[in-house]
Amino acid sequence: MKKYALALDLIDDDRLIREYEEHHRNGWPEISQSIIESGVLSMEIYRTSNRLFMVMETTDEFTFEKKKLLDKSNKHVQEWERLMWNFQQALPWSDPGEKWVLMKRIFELDYEQQAIKNDR
Repeated sequence: MKKYALALDLIDDDRLIREYEEHHRNGWPEISQSIIESGVLSMEIYRTSNRLFMVMETTDEFTFEKKKLLDKSNKHVQEWERLMWNFQQALPWSDPGEKWVLMKRIFELDYEQQAIKNDR
């Protein structure tokens, strides 16, 4: 299993942020299905102010390239993405047209590994 963390900003407008959250509380089943079919096993999105943070756990076979190809051929995903751009804004350092930006892990605490080290 692989784990990814991604970030994205919303337009800093309270009304738009509330609408964005409402869309996600009442997500389209076709979107959930497309996420699962791409190899995503679990996905969580967190928000602080207008910054979003997503955690994805995927199969070992998952790739962002494969997901992009699947999304490009799915009319529901294309419609959802057009709708979401009404609420989202790219991070200043993202590539043109890029939404979610992959984050670099800079720290990890693994309880089991720490316990092994402490027993030495």
